[in-house]
Amino acid sequence: MLFNSYIFVFVFFPICLIGYYGLLKSGKPEKARVFLTVMSLWFYGYFNLFYLLIMICSIAGNYLFHRLLSGESLRLRCDGGKRAVTILAVALNLGVLFYFKYFDFFFDSVNAVFGTDFVLRGILLPLGISFFTFQQISFIVDTYRGEVADCSLSEYALFVSFFPQLIAGPIVNHGEMLPQFRSLGKKRADWEQIAGGVALFVLGLAKKVLLADTFGAGVDYGYENLAALGRADACLVILFYALQLYFDFSGYCDMAVGIGRMLGVEIPVNFNSPYKAVNIVDFWKRWHITLNRFFTKYVYIPLGGNRKGRGRMYFNLLIVFFLSGLWHGAGVHFIVWGMLHGALYVFTRFWQEHVRRGNDESVINMRNSGESTADIGIAAEKVTQTERGTAGFCRRIGGKVVTIVSQTATFLYVSIAWVYFRAENIGQANMLLRAACVGEAKKISMDLAECLQTDEFWYVIKVLHLDNLSFSRYILMFLILAAGLYLSMAGKNAQERVARLKYGPVSAAVLVVLAVWCILSFSGVSTFLYFNF
Repeated sequence: MLFNSYIFVFVFFPICLIGYYGLLKSGKPEKARVFLTVMSLWFYGYFNLFYLLIMICSIAGNYLFHRLLSGESLRLRCDGGKRAVTILAVALNLGVLFYFKYFDFFFDSVNAVFGTDFVLRGILLPLGISFFTFQQISFIVDTYRGEVADCSLSEYALFVSFFPQLIAGPIVNHGEMLPQFRSLGKKRADWEQIAGGVALFVLGLAKKVLLADTFGAGVDYGYENLAALGRADACLVILFYALQLYFDFSGYCDMAVGIGRMLGVEIPVNFNSPYKAVNIVDFWKRWHITLNRFFTKYVYIPLGGNRKGRGRMYFNLLIVFFLSGLWHGAGVHFIVWGMLHGALYVFTRFWQEHVRRGNDESVINMRNSGESTADIGIAAEKVTQTERGTAGFCRRIGGKVVTIVSQTATFLYVSIAWVYFRAENIGQANMLLRAACVGEAKKISMDLAECLQTDEFWYVIKVLHLDNLSFSRYILMFLILAAGLYLSMAGKNAQERVARLKYGPVSAAVLVVLAVWCILSFSGVSTFLYFNF
């Protein structure tokens, strides 16, 4: 069951809303919580009953570990007992993830390196296992640290299985979700909040159905015809995928947040206009925010963070990006993608530290040379501005032009790295990049342009009598590309648009038209890309 499916829009979610608010209105918050849990399990089990069995066993096992770690019997013992239980719980979670996600990859790599012939099992990857596994690991670790208040099984089951964020994130934290589930009895239908949720859901749906899947058609064509791509075609395919992934993943997250708001639950924001980033550090503050938060708290800081010198800090960052690449997929090309980001991230942090040190030294030198307090204050303000990031630095030395250049350069680097993310292997990725750099210089393929020909826009072309022009299909392709680039790199994101939305007849009519347009386009909709991870 997908958010962008008839059964979800017309059957599942209406039942969910009516049942949930009906139980709350009748003063039965505990039953409302159980009802949401049952609906979430139905949502997940709809894909595959075997997936549901895995999830139920995972919930039961991890809740048992939580009870052991928070029980009085262990509190009376030395901390070593709790540490041993925590290590066991984390190891079992990672073991399950390894079996389903990395077993074949590991033994395929062993066969390639050592010439062995281990049989691969072709194991089916359960949907969302990377997300709910990390979510439960953070819960167990925080229980060990004493950061988790005791919770009931129904609260924990809903925390893990809550359907808006179950399949593709965000990776939610117990501290931001459990208090909301405990206060369900205080919730009533907030029509302004519900309206905002509807608006976010519709905008996210439009991102997925009207933009991501349109660009996806061009991407699929490109990867299926790599040998025939000219230089221009290859460059367009790279851009198409960068936009497809952005609108696909951010669209899912917008829909998840929107569904949560309609149920009176605030789900953390996972995207903040990442293609507006002016450097790679800024990008990772905006892209998949909750995953970055998880790796920072549970990997980077335990490894020592920045507390053991700059060299160790850079090494820790590379480990984080290596694991991030491996988390996204069982393949060497995912590791390459992660390390491309890691290398530039480390370089950027090195440069930022260099600039910051230089400014600090200038202030110290001014103080030692007897400069006035006012002059030192001005210098200190410059240091403060530098610490605000590259965006502030860009505004000082060149204004918007430099910011735009930095933003564009970051976007292009990220787009090139996405090639390894999308490709089936390194060879395929290198083939596309080689075509983009040194491929044959020929005009854009008409077949590629026709991949972006949506029926709705083609009717506009016909009404304007532009269909007889030989380049009409190219016009439409570049219009869609320009719209995608503007919305992702310059326009307001969905959260900003909804926050400033004035609800009235006009906005309601626009949302209705957009929703109907999306629903009529469901037949050509694909699954979400992050379902693969």
